[in-house]
Amino acid sequence: MKKLMSVGIILASVLFTTAQAADEKVIRLASDFTYPPFNYKDASGTPKGFDIEIADALCVEAKLKCEWVSQNWDGLIPALLSRKADAIMASMRITEDRKKRVLFTDKYYQTPARFVTGKDSGITIDTAGLDGKTIGVQLGTIHDRYVTDIYGDVAKIRRYTGQDEVYLDLVSGRLDAVFGNSDQLVLAFLEKERGKDFALAGEPVTDKAYIGEGTALALRLQDKKLADKFNQAIKTIRENGTYDKIAAGYFSFDIYGE
Repeated sequence: MKKLMSVGIILASVLFTTAQAADEKVIRLASDFTYPPFNYKDASGTPKGFDIEIADALCVEAKLKCEWVSQNWDGLIPALLSRKADAIMASMRITEDRKKRVLFTDKYYQTPARFVTGKDSGITIDTAGLDGKTIGVQLGTIHDRYVTDIYGDVAKIRRYTGQDEVYLDLVSGRLDAVFGNSDQLVLAFLEKERGKDFALAGEPVTDKAYIGEGTALALRLQDKKLADKFNQAIKTIRENGTYDKIAAGYFSFDIYGE
């Protein structure tokens, strides 16, 4: 009898430990870390930025153990689908095309897209103004798709793996214009010394067919329970002031949007 009880205790202990390990599964958050001030790495290689702080707050609120993994932008969704990551947290916009492949959480911010050109360039943002010009975009983004569809027949589209590379070529004169997230363009480029000779051009682009319905975490289609945890956490940090406190460290305007 004692032997049976001992075996039972050991079995119960093993089952408890197994269940505990399952509860403590590490959620791997993927980002490309090339998009300051939203996501980037500091000199020591530590993830930094608005996306990073929001994700960390969500993981705390949802009681999830999370870690970061690096992946090039155009490889983010393939990495998620091949289970090299469990969620994408990289300022990815919600679009109908992406909804066919991934499950989005509720948005955590929403902004329009804009063009940037030289202050004295005289370039107008229309088919005639961009005819023969070279436009820089980050590869595989909604910005890439937009300029390709709208201006690809008249302009040369040059694609880059990181947004900072786009700015380098604009400053060096290899690009006539760039297209991207309006807030990132302002905060990471126009407000910096290197962007002093450039300005926003044309009207904000808000077409949901391209720009989407906001920016969110992306998960595998079957991971609804995990998405629900993140959604509840987004709601909670919006209500308890955590979101506003984090946002105030980066923006002087309402990044959440309508």
